[in-house]
Amino acid sequence: MDQGTPGELAGRHILLGITGGIAAYKTPDLVRKLRGAGADVCVVTSAGAQQFVSSTALQAVSGRAVRHSLWDEAAEAAMGHIELARWADTVLIAPATANCIAKLARGQADDLLTTLCLATTAALVVAPAMNVRMWQHPATQSNVALLAERGAHLLGPAEGEQACGEYGPGRMVEPADICKALTSIDPGQAVLGPHATDPADNSLAGVNVLITAGPTREPIDPVRYISNRSSGKQGYALATEAARMGATVTLVSGPTALPVPPGVKRIDVLSAQDMLTAVESQLDQTDLFIGVAAVADYRVAAVANEKIKKTASTRDGITLDLVTNPDIIATVAATAGGPITVGFAAETHKGLEHARGKLERKGLDMIALNDVSDQRIGFSSDANALTILWSDGEQQVPMQTKAAIARSLLSKVVELFNPRLSVRSPTP
Repeated sequence: MDQGTPGELAGRHILLGITGGIAAYKTPDLVRKLRGAGADVCVVTSAGAQQFVSSTALQAVSGRAVRHSLWDEAAEAAMGHIELARWADTVLIAPATANCIAKLARGQADDLLTTLCLATTAALVVAPAMNVRMWQHPATQSNVALLAERGAHLLGPAEGEQACGEYGPGRMVEPADICKALTSIDPGQAVLGPHATDPADNSLAGVNVLITAGPTREPIDPVRYISNRSSGKQGYALATEAARMGATVTLVSGPTALPVPPGVKRIDVLSAQDMLTAVESQLDQTDLFIGVAAVADYRVAAVANEKIKKTASTRDGITLDLVTNPDIIATVAATAGGPITVGFAAETHKGLEHARGKLERKGLDMIALNDVSDQRIGFSSDANALTILWSDGEQQVPMQTKAAIARSLLSKVVELFNPRLSVRSPTP
């Protein structure tokens, strides 16, 4: 697809900020696709971006002069940066380097792009692109989490081979996918203080919420384990949003690199059995349980006390005997007088069929299906898309940030189950 689908972004004023990463070479194509979808695009480049892509190319595809300096006398004679900030309904930064993300998180305004981001009330959309180790660094993860809490929309990064030769999350989401994602992001959404949603929303006040997040690790020997690709981001986003909505939140977390959400109590666990024990210890004071964790279905029957060595007898391989792990969410749902129970189903095929079966078989009140075969969402991505299912209905939630997904899911929980929540947990 050379250009975006005609009309999808008609009437949108998109300010494209380009920072100094190798993925900047894709931005002329991104501009063409945005304009092909009907958007009006103005480009602002950082000093680093100018090393990777020329203003001439960007001006040719955007039809507008490219801005790059706060010290442009002709533009700034009339406070041009403020006019740009007012003009935009969406500020898209693609690629967004680790340095740019750090400046946005600090509220630093030392160039035209970061000044615009402070001066605008437009929706802020960030498409990170950097080396996998830079992306995984706790400082970057903390900065990204802070931006998400403030209402920024995070797209990616995608996973794959990088220019440096390493493999993993850090690639900029492809231009066509960025265009598609923008169609589900409301323009002109101001970033309001610590959260972009109504700070007066107390619809979960007095409710005790228990959430599981992240992967579990099932040991094989002292140095090896069985695990999965879960990052914990969706569970942490739900914990953050539930706390913002007034709930008392406990987060039972498998191993992740994510910071503890503000106002949330976190219990760290490793294995599925550890997670079950932690959940059961909280059940008598839980009104709403959301099982987001990717719990390993099996564990090794007999864990080796010492590292398993490669020997002549094991050269052709070894066999591990696996036994079934406890089903945490089914256990919670079957608890007499237990909480409202919401599950997650990460599926790669026949998603609706499998999710609906899980909802009925385990006696859940609600289940959220996400199609993890779509590489743009789930796992290490900052974006997701859901189909929410309950006994007599379903609702599609289009691809957006995991923070926005959390708001949509919790709003649906309140809409459907508020009478039961109110009975279980009367507001003090």
